Amino acid sequence: MAWLILGIAIFTEICWALSLKWAAGVATWQASIVPIALSFLNMGLLALAMRGIPAGTAYAVWTGLGAVGVIIGGILFFGDRVNGVQMGFMALIVVGVVGTKLFASA
Repeated sequence: MAWLILGIAIFTEICWALSLKWAAGVATWQASIVPIALSFLNMGLLALAMRGIPAGTAYAVWTGLGAVGVIIGGILFFGDRVNGVQMGFMALIVVGVVGTKLFASA
């Protein structure tokens, strides 16, 4: 169950980071509420996941997949560009996350 919660936390992390860019573009105080709310939800879910997963493992998976997800979201929603070398390093992050998950004790 902790891994499922961590997966949801990763999704909210991606949404949070992308909402920061969106809110900056909209530039209203109402739009600023979205990333603030997602931040609280995100941190709460990460803390909940850490009850069943070691903190270092949970944080490594959360930040790694969150970073890759934000890059992909930036490409899809904001037209961000990445080159082949960047994609290769993103793949290395995913390999590291998979290895961390496979050899985790929880």
